[in-house]
Amino acid sequence: MNARPRPLALYYFGPDDAARAKVLARTTSGNVGINSTLMHYAQDDLPFGGVGPSGMGAYHGIEGFRAMSHAKGIFTQGRWSGANLLRAPFGRMADRILRLMLR
Repeated sequence: MNARPRPLALYYFGPDDAARAKVLARTTSGNVGINSTLMHYAQDDLPFGGVGPSGMGAYHGIEGFRAMSHAKGIFTQGRWSGANLLRAPFGRMADRILRLMLR
């Protein structure tokens, strides 16, 4: 199987846990169905996607939303900034905090 292009899905049938573990460890594919076909695609909480030519990424359910979206982090500094206490000149507030911590 590894000599061919990586498949979009791999289907393994068999009761032997050791053989199944060997197949999963030694192959690369998209989703895997164990003793089942196509049911992995019907699960909306599992990612679906291939590897290499069969498709990059995961585009099913929330993974598809995340793959096609760009999260924009926004930070707004509040009125009180702890970073200002770390820069000189140190003022009365820094003295008070030090006195409190050194009790």
